[in-house]
Amino acid sequence: MNIRNLVSIMAVVLLFGIAGGKNAYATEAKMTLDMALPMIKAAEAKAKEIGVPMVVTVLDGGGNMVAQHRMDDALLVSVEVSLNKAYSAVAVKLPTDTLGELSQPGAMLYGLQNASRMIIFGGGVPVKVDGKIIGGLGVSGGSVEEDMQCMNAGLAAFAGK
Repeated sequence: MNIRNLVSIMAVVLLFGIAGGKNAYATEAKMTLDMALPMIKAAEAKAKEIGVPMVVTVLDGGGNMVAQHRMDDALLVSVEVSLNKAYSAVAVKLPTDTLGELSQPGAMLYGLQNASRMIIFGGGVPVKVDGKIIGGLGVSGGSVEEDMQCMNAGLAAFAGK
């Protein structure tokens, strides 16, 4: 076997995987700005509807920021809180309101709120494609209920794609 044939075989293995047919290095779904913007727009529309300025943050699956939008007059602290809600949802792979339930005294995740950046009240949710977490959405600026209304509107805009 000459070097050209060996290189060709290696290229086929790399491109199609040892099992064949499926690219072993195929890119999986990942959060993009084009995915994030409709979520932000929908969350903002809900925030305008309920009359509460919000900050909306979208992270990728590694917890890195894809986009963040602060509406006029939104609380400054909400910039950090929305970011950390999205981060918490990605890091623990659960909605932040669920984290709140699981972090109560005597519950299985009690003490989690003491970990860096963890938020344990509603407004953050993992974003999934085909059951795989590709990012997180965090909303902050109102009450927990208002944040969750806007978060759910944003998530619905993603699910509607």
